[in-house]
Amino acid sequence: MVEYVSQDGLHRYPVDTPIWRCPATGQPVDLTPGDGLDPGDIVASDFSLWRYGKAIRVPAEGRVSLGEGLTPLVETALGGGRPRIKCEYLAPSGSFKDRGMAVLVSYLKAHGVTEVMLDSSGNAAASLACYAAAGGLQARLMVPGYTSPAKVAQIRVYGAEVELVPGTRQDCAAAALKLAEDGLFYASHNWQPFFVEGTKTLAFEIWEQYGFAVPDNVVIPVGYGSNLMGCHLGFAELLKRGAIARVPRLFAAQPANCAALHAAFAAGGAVAIEAKPTVAEGIANSKLVRVPENLAALRETGGGTVAVAEEAILPAMHALARRGFFVEPSSAVAGAGYRALVADGTIAADQETVIVLTGNGLKSADALVG
Repeated sequence: MVEYVSQDGLHRYPVDTPIWRCPATGQPVDLTPGDGLDPGDIVASDFSLWRYGKAIRVPAEGRVSLGEGLTPLVETALGGGRPRIKCEYLAPSGSFKDRGMAVLVSYLKAHGVTEVMLDSSGNAAASLACYAAAGGLQARLMVPGYTSPAKVAQIRVYGAEVELVPGTRQDCAAAALKLAEDGLFYASHNWQPFFVEGTKTLAFEIWEQYGFAVPDNVVIPVGYGSNLMGCHLGFAELLKRGAIARVPRLFAAQPANCAALHAAFAAGGAVAIEAKPTVAEGIANSKLVRVPENLAALRETGGGTVAVAEEAILPAMHALARRGFFVEPSSAVAGAGYRALVADGTIAADQETVIVLTGNGLKSADALVG
């Protein structure tokens, strides 16, 4: 039986009443562990992430889908090795967030939620606007005032209400929390565990595309860490099921100017950081929501973090573009991170490594000059 479980494990709640945090503690909630899947459970005729529907704890009736998932996995030469690039930026709204939003919106719609709200650096807001439109929900999105105009335009074209919040990304989150306290449902990709229930399908897909095997390493650009947590959850479910014999090492790549998880990994827990401006606006989050889950994803897989210097981000974006991968600077942090991890010997150049590229370059067109 699937339930919400508080972080301390002391409180459980039925999932037929949507919540986004524990009413007793105010902390995030997780879902009870899933059972994973075998190759025979995959619905081969479904060309979306719902091909893994047996392992996604959302009713089949009323699922909202735009064909998200099944993104290409492409080998290329980079940083002295030949990693494979997972092209999540080719999702319907242009970012990996579509995996989580397809599942979260399907869950909320099935349980009677008709109006949702979210704070975001841009990509999650665009994804929620996209899937809310597809599912017939109203959406109110809050983004920092410095958000790329291309992202703001994308959110608006889906018909969602957009509010540009002055100040930092954390100021934006605080404004959203106030609205949530006033009763508007907070469809947060950082708080609501059904979002991670969607991002775990990235692990399933890598497993399937590897011929039901796994690579040695997965390098992921990380802000709040929903993709990192999703990969950890998905590979853990496959291991529990006996579908794989080991899990890949998971690495989180962050901009050095705003590397909250990198600092937490070094310190062994959440620490305050002094955030500086970064061109990687999509992952510029100075305060994490789910520190224990992110650290567990790194430590339990034998992975780690890498902080990318600001001057290395745009060159990495252009280097990826010269190989045919057109991504925003936030995604390019993973490419630069891979180079650094190979250079210092953490990852061997001949190991099987997947680099996850998460956001389309068209979202940050103003960063592409030069």
